[in-house]
Amino acid sequence: MNDRDRILAILDHQPPDRIPWIPRLKPWYQARINTHTMPEKWKDLSLRDLEKTLGAGTPARDGKIYDTVHDNVEIVEFEKDGKRVKEYRTSKGTVRTVKRYSDTLNELGLSGRTEEFLLKGPADYLVWEYVMEHTRWEPRYEDYQAYVEDIGGDGLPILGVGDVPFHEFAEVLTGYEQAFCQLADYPAEVAHLLQVITGVQRERLWPVIANSPARLIQHGSHLSSQITPPPLFEKYITPYYREFNSLMHEHGKSVAMHADADTSLILEQIESAGWDMVECFVTSPMVPVTVERAREVWGSRIIIWGGIPSLLFAPTFPEEEFRRQIEELFAAIAPGDAFILGVADNVMPDSVIDRVAWISDYVEKNGDCPLT
Repeated sequence: MNDRDRILAILDHQPPDRIPWIPRLKPWYQARINTHTMPEKWKDLSLRDLEKTLGAGTPARDGKIYDTVHDNVEIVEFEKDGKRVKEYRTSKGTVRTVKRYSDTLNELGLSGRTEEFLLKGPADYLVWEYVMEHTRWEPRYEDYQAYVEDIGGDGLPILGVGDVPFHEFAEVLTGYEQAFCQLADYPAEVAHLLQVITGVQRERLWPVIANSPARLIQHGSHLSSQITPPPLFEKYITPYYREFNSLMHEHGKSVAMHADADTSLILEQIESAGWDMVECFVTSPMVPVTVERAREVWGSRIIIWGGIPSLLFAPTFPEEEFRRQIEELFAAIAPGDAFILGVADNVMPDSVIDRVAWISDYVEKNGDCPLT
């Protein structure tokens, strides 16, 4: 089996020949390129070549199945005083977001800090409702097929298609702090905004995803015990995903949640909402949840992709403890059902890259399924 075969087998709840090992190396690689610090032996390698050299599969996260088009909306972007401004100009008014960047962040390929979010109150909601009502998603299935062919047996593309409207409102449109203030101050207006966003996406976006040739969809990101605790999850998130995930299942697709946050209090809700996979699943010591606890709640019904906290690759993390935790992880996931080994969230710019190769060797020697 190659890594594509292994992932497909796992999605079909069948055992692979061995545990797939598919970390996200892009942040480390991009930082080395931008800062001209790539080790001499790898200086001419592409990211895909580096993955192969280190014995890892490719996460294949760069595919697309649609283009997002805004009709009758002027989008203007410019930079000023170390800030990047993006404006949406409509006949109903203008909303904008402002991000601050630095040379250091740019070198490391990391995103800047948002200083100003799009929606400050109900007047902006009307503008964003107009933007959404004038948004459509044009299929790009040929691009996806070409991407699948390019990835080949090194992995299976996972297609990001956005987030649940409530969490997009909180994280992207208003920022977490203001989201809960606005939810308390303008409950009816927020409810109407979420209804508009959901309605437009259900009508125009969902069919494009459902009818696409993609097998694995990633929809939902950063949902957490703190920001989306069980009461909010069950009110704003569960009903949406039960409908969305059911539609995707009818069309033969598997749906993953990007789970790089503390999910310790929402494990039951994640399963109830109907996800097939938690991708970039982060665990202790970065958050208070373990693979053992997730297996206790989910069994093998939900596929886990992750299990190795990125902290384990930090130069300050002891080598002996790193190896001990990998060995304990393999004991925890035995016999290896419904599991893809990965790093949550990324192999970061300061990571000890030799540890990736060590894990590859460990998987080669100890990763045959069923694990003992």
